[in-house]
Amino acid sequence: MATDSPYLAARGAAALLDLTDRGRLLVTGADSASYLQGLLTNDIEALKTGQGCYAAHLTPQGRMITDMGVMRLGDGILLDVDDSVTDMLRDRLEEFIFAEEVTVDDLSRVWTALACCGPEAAGLLADLLDSEGGLDAEQLQALVEYAHVAAKADGVDVVVAATSAFGVPGFILYLETEAGRVLVRRLAERGAARLSADDADLLRIEAGRPKFPAELGPDVIPLEAGIEDRAISMTKGCYVGQEVIVRILHRGGGRVARRLVGLRFDDEAEAGVLLVADGGKAGPDTVGSVTSVARTAGDGPRIGLGYVKRELAEVGTRLRTVEAGHGVTVAALPFT
Repeated sequence: MATDSPYLAARGAAALLDLTDRGRLLVTGADSASYLQGLLTNDIEALKTGQGCYAAHLTPQGRMITDMGVMRLGDGILLDVDDSVTDMLRDRLEEFIFAEEVTVDDLSRVWTALACCGPEAAGLLADLLDSEGGLDAEQLQALVEYAHVAAKADGVDVVVAATSAFGVPGFILYLETEAGRVLVRRLAERGAARLSADDADLLRIEAGRPKFPAELGPDVIPLEAGIEDRAISMTKGCYVGQEVIVRILHRGGGRVARRLVGLRFDDEAEAGVLLVADGGKAGPDTVGSVTSVARTAGDGPRIGLGYVKRELAEVGTRLRTVEAGHGVTVAALPFT
């Protein structure tokens, strides 16, 4: 399906997004899985080669330090993180190494990453990439989040991992930086549109996917963002921050003070503004804030994500922005 709109290409064909600025840490060593098991929220030890998961690293108070994609490669565990925390996370991981056989390497400048998403992405990648056992679109489409396969692009090793970050079928490709540039060109020549950061943000907002650090900052408990089904194992052993998560789930019935919700704006709006209920005033009446905003396709109305007090998170609740008094309606996620 050919289209001049990268956004529509992601919805109906295939689109590319440059992820070079993401951080890529490789954790190796005999104890790498057991080491990460005690630090991250998901079940890392359960991962076999070719499997992956979404996870978070929390403070002892149960608040976000960062989220990440985790992939069990044949020679280590790859962590895909926001570039703003790459150095911090590497230092933090190294700080906690005592007698464990673990090494943490920053591959962010050695490897690049790019996303190829859309309903035709699997077929496009299957045509361009090779693997020892053969690579077909059905195999790629069957991958769950961060599950991955090894392939080659013109003889260069590529890790192809499934992603749902954009709300459409998609894959992240990890490979050497120079080879990545060549692969981007070849995908573009095959018709994959170049997706802008704004278009990618619209896709993930429409899907209701929180992003670090916009929705997953240091004051956020994962349960507030609704990522527990993806990021937290309820059966694994201890991890940093677990006590707070368990207390909220079991003693508090999962109730948190605020919730991440979809927002529809009557007028212009931007991230960072505070929200009050209709008739309320700033200060003690402040009930939440806007974290992300995007204009819908075709110069349509603005939508966004934000946090509001639990009792105001019901779909249809009317709010307004403090600064300009713009009307806001709580919307169901994902947006339809």
